[in-house]
Amino acid sequence: MNAPAPQPTRQPTPEEAAHLARRVGEAMYAADAASKDTMGIALIRCEPGRAVMQMPVRALHLNGHKICHGGFIFTLADSTFAFACNSRNHNTVASGCSIEFLRPGHEGDVLTAEGVEQSLSGRHGIYDIRVTNQHGQLVALFRGKSTQIAGHVVPTDQDV
Repeated sequence: MNAPAPQPTRQPTPEEAAHLARRVGEAMYAADAASKDTMGIALIRCEPGRAVMQMPVRALHLNGHKICHGGFIFTLADSTFAFACNSRNHNTVASGCSIEFLRPGHEGDVLTAEGVEQSLSGRHGIYDIRVTNQHGQLVALFRGKSTQIAGHVVPTDQDV
């Protein structure tokens, strides 16, 4: 006797995917003390394969040249990458990344990072994050590579 054919997994509607991405973003942000509490980074949007975060540059972010330390710009971009690559509710971690610093950030600037999925194939993804200042000037370009691991950010029917 033949086993029944596996049923294809139903793909979520765009509305369901957007709702899930918002839930994932809210759950991750609530638990992200590094971004939220330490860095002052705000989650603006979390959508399927996309995220937007902002960080005001404060005196505590400045280096010895009185410009925003590259590590803080990197953290803003990396956090945005994390929200974008986890937005489909599969636990996902970085497998590598790079950043190019193009313009300094100054105290009083508001930096916005927008992350966009470029490729998602199996468990691996590539995401580009553009960091701009409040004038729309490009501050940094970040590329992150991701790998999905076991589990979900928010519980699903499979987790029950």
